Amino acid sequence: MKRVLTIVTGFVHDFAAGIWAATVLSVWWIHRSPALPANEGALRPLMQQFFWIGVGCVALVMATGAGRTFTYAYVGEVYGADAERLRRRLLIAKHVVLLGVFGGGMALQYGMAFW
Repeated sequence: MKRVLTIVTGFVHDFAAGIWAATVLSVWWIHRSPALPANEGALRPLMQQFFWIGVGCVALVMATGAGRTFTYAYVGEVYGADAERLRRRLLIAKHVVLLGVFGGGMALQYGMAFW
């Protein structure tokens, strides 16, 4: 059961990250649309809804990421001790970069949806 939970948590984590990226792309695409000025009343609330869906996805990514941290022990060392140490360091670096991507993306999305 623990392995199933680990797999499901990883899937939800990755899926929510993908949906978040799609919401950012959707807001950017609508914001660039030549139809935005003429349809501001309809499109602005749509962009704001995409923003809030994205916020929910980020919360889900964070929650399942924390879950992955705790379920990681069940997987064990797959590649050997030396490779696992390097992999953990690279995972930390990747997540630092992605935290900046998420923060920047949300700031960009907020600016387009609410200003």
